[in-house]
Amino acid sequence: MPRLRTVRVRADESSGVNYGELADSVGFLLRRAQLSVLGRLIGALAPLELRPAQFSVLALIEANPDLGQSELCEALGIQRPNFVAMLDELESRGLTKRRPSRLDRRIKTLALTPKGTRVFRRAVTVHAANEARLLRRLGATGRSQFELLLQRLLEPD
Repeated sequence: MPRLRTVRVRADESSGVNYGELADSVGFLLRRAQLSVLGRLIGALAPLELRPAQFSVLALIEANPDLGQSELCEALGIQRPNFVAMLDELESRGLTKRRPSRLDRRIKTLALTPKGTRVFRRAVTVHAANEARLLRRLGATGRSQFELLLQRLLEPD
């Protein structure tokens, strides 16, 4: 199998750090890219007082009416104690509400409030602009190739 061209992580301009073996690490490059992308999204969502994880929670609640807390936790890979604290914050801000499930009243389902829907719609616009900026960097063919490669990394061994 041919070796892919290695993309070197540039040395930190201010400190002159040489990344050594890490420069050839797919995991390290992926993490650096994730931090860069996440940092931009954090800045873009800041005026709405949302963090990326909170945006993800609102997105799943909006797309899945009556989704249970456990299912949402699992879908996003958020640990339950962290999720409960995040949900408490979203609820205290009037963005989400918990309500008994129509199928099983012991289970709490989640919904956006009218205010939550308004904030979410504004966040969708911010997120879309951020995604568009990323996609311009990847180019038309780069996006499909990148998505395919990421999907491969998500597959079990």
